[in-house]
Amino acid sequence: MMNETANTSVSAAGDGVALPAVVDRATWRAELDALRIREKGHTREGDAIAAARRRLPAVVIDAGIHLMGPHGSIPLLEAFDGRRLLIAYYFMWHHGRPAAEQCEGCTWNNTQVAELSYLHSRDITYAVLCQGPYDESIRYRDFMGWDMPWYSAHAALDALLGERNTGGMHLVCYLRDGDRVFETYWTNGRGVEAVDYNYALMDLTVYGRQEPWEDSPTGWLQQPHFEGANRIRTNGRPTAQWSRLEAGRSDDLGTPGRGAHPGNAAPCCHGA
Repeated sequence: MMNETANTSVSAAGDGVALPAVVDRATWRAELDALRIREKGHTREGDAIAAARRRLPAVVIDAGIHLMGPHGSIPLLEAFDGRRLLIAYYFMWHHGRPAAEQCEGCTWNNTQVAELSYLHSRDITYAVLCQGPYDESIRYRDFMGWDMPWYSAHAALDALLGERNTGGMHLVCYLRDGDRVFETYWTNGRGVEAVDYNYALMDLTVYGRQEPWEDSPTGWLQQPHFEGANRIRTNGRPTAQWSRLEAGRSDDLGTPGRGAHPGNAAPCCHGA
């Protein structure tokens, strides 16, 4: 539970939202210093977990498993683009559904993947392995204006994910040694927040993510409609789609339900 010490006396803003207790700077600094000890502990524990992750064993993956890309079918090995390491984002896909109904969690995450040179400088390739057909999904990538490498793993999901092939979004890390490929790590659900920076920034603010599940003081600003898929949807669409539509981009995926209507969101695996 969060430390309520600094919130024993709150006031309300002009719109009725609770405000934190106002104290002198010395008191505020003492509270912040106490929290900083916990933050540093959290950072060190994260470092220790990362160290344990680096010591995990690996499993062999068939390097010849085929993906579909812009130049047709290619083996998984080629998705490394000559680098030693590959981080693959398995993008959920609702086959035959319009853009408005595609995965809001995967859209949220990959909208933030812009500058890849820092990963490349560490010999790491980042690529999306979409769980749907290439022709449909590449139209979605282009509608969103993304430029990360994009492949369809639709026909190879059982071989790549095995028992994890349940439709959820996944991050999977691979290692290449010559012509051999190994899987070294994977995560899903909230583990995929590693791609996200918005939540990390929200968590620094006084009201956090403003989502009902959070442990916040009584009266704290929260948005009751920020539940489930609605946390990252606006008016029926993944939030980031609206700026693309306003810019005049087509959201036609070549599917029967192509219209620019909000649509009813299919359930997405972006759990708390």
